Amino acid sequence: MKKIILIILLSTSLFAQKILIPMDISQTDHLKAYGITYWVLKQGIRVEWLLNYRGGSFMMDKHDGIISEMQLRGVSGESITSAQVLNIYSEIDESNMDVIFLEKDSKIAIYSPPNKQPWDDAVTLALSYAEIDYDIVWDDDVLTGKLSEYDWIHLHHEDFTGQYGKFYGNYRQQKWYIEQVSDFEAMAKKFGYNSVSEQKKAIARKIKKFVEDGGFLFAMCSATDALDIALAAENVDIVSTPFDGTPPDKNVNNKLDYNKTLAFKDFRLYTNPFVYELSDIDFPPSNKPIAPGAMRDYFTLFEFSAKYDPIPTMLTQNHVRTIKGFMGQTTGYLRDKIKSSVIIMGEVVEGDQVKYLHGNFGQGTFTFLGGHDPEDYKHYVGDPKTKLELHKHSPGYRLILNNVLFPSAKKKKRKT
Repeated sequence: MKKIILIILLSTSLFAQKILIPMDISQTDHLKAYGITYWVLKQGIRVEWLLNYRGGSFMMDKHDGIISEMQLRGVSGESITSAQVLNIYSEIDESNMDVIFLEKDSKIAIYSPPNKQPWDDAVTLALSYAEIDYDIVWDDDVLTGKLSEYDWIHLHHEDFTGQYGKFYGNYRQQKWYIEQVSDFEAMAKKFGYNSVSEQKKAIARKIKKFVEDGGFLFAMCSATDALDIALAAENVDIVSTPFDGTPPDKNVNNKLDYNKTLAFKDFRLYTNPFVYELSDIDFPPSNKPIAPGAMRDYFTLFEFSAKYDPIPTMLTQNHVRTIKGFMGQTTGYLRDKIKSSVIIMGEVVEGDQVKYLHGNFGQGTFTFLGGHDPEDYKHYVGDPKTKLELHKHSPGYRLILNNVLFPSAKKKKRKT
């Protein structure tokens, strides 16, 4: 069987010279290498993703335009002969490696408010630095069905519970917070909802339907647990008086429906508006942070079988297996709050923190990464954005960009 697979690969590509974009420590700019790969797909050229080969390298037919673009963006690559291609395929065939074909560029949406808050999100930074195209969508786009135009959507620091990120305690007098409340209330009223909480829960259900119909969801920071909380609380008032004018249901934690969530189960909510935390999913909790420690600040990526588990293998491609941690409103996930159907892809060595997870729902998938910015350990409101030209080899940002390319390898047809 292995020989048959090797023959098929050789018959389609052996006699053409190739370009190899290595993704091991020899790469001059790991992040822009993803952008080059996306650019090649936009030209209608198929790319081979060599899973576990030199850090998850990319290979494609040789074209002068590709070489020029790589030089322009500062990405290193190697021209390789047919004999070298044969050796690569042989090594892949005999090892925990595999070849995944990337067929086309995916259409990407970033869920983000028009008047963006005074802090940034890591995915927008990564896409901009790598020069990967994306569109901004917001509540009106989601509620009017525009998500069907996209393959992939990213959520970052959005609060789908309608509590404005639980910033009430520290920032309710700030101009940006007051303006956000006004804008969100106007949007809810426009679409006929009695409160921002009810409108945001409707957004969460639309995003869940997007996944069910074959979409790819990638979320970070507080958007991960906030989404599931909103789904579980579909018919329950979970927010306090400052947010919707009424107190939360007195029996709120006994009325949550975990069957409606994507990733999490058995969680309990913090309804106090002065507590900077949504639920007990987050670990360590934002309102009771654990002091930094040598091993608490690092998480380890699992190693999967490339040939039998290609999806988690794609999502964990990297030039290192241990990655420094980073905090966020949701830093990580308490292990016993994760459903058994979810694949854990990265965890902190000490303790019960899961950092990176993946799952299937309907025809689509979701991937959650805890923390706000892989290269900014504690990112506060108003902090300057991270300069990725100083972090060209960031393994944390590589996880984000693995997710950007992942939909290009998916061969299932989307529903219409």
